[in-house]
Amino acid sequence: MAKSKTLYKSMDEMLVETSMAGRPLLDLIQEIQTLYLEDEKPWVIGFSGGKDSTATLSLVYVAIQKLKPAERRKHIYVISSDTLVETPMVVGMIDGVVNQVNLHAKQSKLPFSAHKVTPQMDQTFWSNLLGKGYPAPTQSFRWCTERMKINPVSEFILDKVTRFGEVIVVLGARSEESASRAQVIAKHRIDGSSLSRHASLPGAFTYLPIQDWTFDDVWMYLLGAPAPWGGDHFELFDLYKDSNAGECPLVIDTNTPSCGNSRFGCWTCTVVTKDRAMEGLIESGETWLQHLKDFRNELYESTIPANKDRYRNFKRRTGKVHYANKAINDDSSTELKTIPGPYWMKTRQDWLRKLLTIEKKLRDEGRDIRLIQPEELYAIRREWMFDPNEPDWADSLPQIYREIYGVDLNWADQDAGAFTQADADLLKELGAEHGVPAELAMKLIELELSMDGLGRRVGMMSKVDSLLNQDWGSLESIKAKMEASTHKSKLKGLDVGYDDKLKELAKEYEKLTN
Repeated sequence: MAKSKTLYKSMDEMLVETSMAGRPLLDLIQEIQTLYLEDEKPWVIGFSGGKDSTATLSLVYVAIQKLKPAERRKHIYVISSDTLVETPMVVGMIDGVVNQVNLHAKQSKLPFSAHKVTPQMDQTFWSNLLGKGYPAPTQSFRWCTERMKINPVSEFILDKVTRFGEVIVVLGARSEESASRAQVIAKHRIDGSSLSRHASLPGAFTYLPIQDWTFDDVWMYLLGAPAPWGGDHFELFDLYKDSNAGECPLVIDTNTPSCGNSRFGCWTCTVVTKDRAMEGLIESGETWLQHLKDFRNELYESTIPANKDRYRNFKRRTGKVHYANKAINDDSSTELKTIPGPYWMKTRQDWLRKLLTIEKKLRDEGRDIRLIQPEELYAIRREWMFDPNEPDWADSLPQIYREIYGVDLNWADQDAGAFTQADADLLKELGAEHGVPAELAMKLIELELSMDGLGRRVGMMSKVDSLLNQDWGSLESIKAKMEASTHKSKLKGLDVGYDDKLKELAKEYEKLTN
């Protein structure tokens, strides 16, 4: 198959002969140069790997390339956000551009450096979903965007604000993309300037060089000439063509639209009903992605209201059962409906086993892919061992990894929990004999161990009280106790007085231990 050719042999030829959005390209290049030379604020270019951010990076790269060496006095950071669950093919393409930019910029003595930022290991998709048991994201509970995208990028930008006072963030946002985006762009625009004030980051300004470009303008530019750092953009074009997708923008605040519809983004995204981008890639021949699609679909199934009780605990991570639709003393219905909490531990364990199995299969086939990082496994292991509702006494995560891969990771011995499976079995036996939930006994012993050796055991009684006031036992027994408690509360006096006395005793104990 013949290699595709750009419309123009060189970038210089395209700049001279082409206009975008009714404006000569050379004029836009000069605007970028003027803004760059105007002050000492360093630039941060948001690069998501999609068409818009690639065009923006290319324009700035060309503009700085054409300045005299003495004028290239301030640094430009190219920042790419990796959620660690991006579509694998997109990750490979982004890594390629990042490496090419760093290599070419160093060789050409250009003030560019490209960086990838990732979430903290205890804030990744898998650390939250498999570790803490967070439900898969939905439109009403999209917990992933802030933790995985906004925070890592914001931390990078704020670090530069701290060092330099102010920065200019260059983004590939276009008004044509959506009416809401156009409104946000217009709202923060500074009169008489190409800059806008950042909506949430103090000391940061935004610059949107292609805000007036159309979809066709972007592709005309990208396919018009070779990439300034080497190579071309036909791989990117083929990826879009095969998937019928759009890019997932670099998200730097809650006003920036996140992924949805058929955009490239996280392969685990359950905010949409179907991942049309991945479906398009599978139909174009990337059949190995079917494993990821099936796993993603199973996560989506858990978000369907009718399925929630099967996948999720009836208690929240606070250890309490939360009720919906009506108060507990509302006699209009005999059924108490609960708000589901985190995923059951068994569900999380089964999903981790499936995820690692898929990863190993793909790696055995020669694909250099990591679906979950070792650091995430360490974080998940700790979350499991100290889970507030279902502590993993058996420390099962190393066993699951060994079962799939046949080897051990560097599991730190000091991460081991206070209990073994033998301890768990004994506590369950004693709990059944004395009518005390084994989990409650375990939590009380854990609390005692955490306080052991402390000269001042401040807060001990309040912590004990908090544990005793959690909901223990089966859902049926918890509901029965709640209903009984509700009826008793109507008999004013005795119960209330007892609670008050208990609180007074707790305060007296605190004073004695201080």
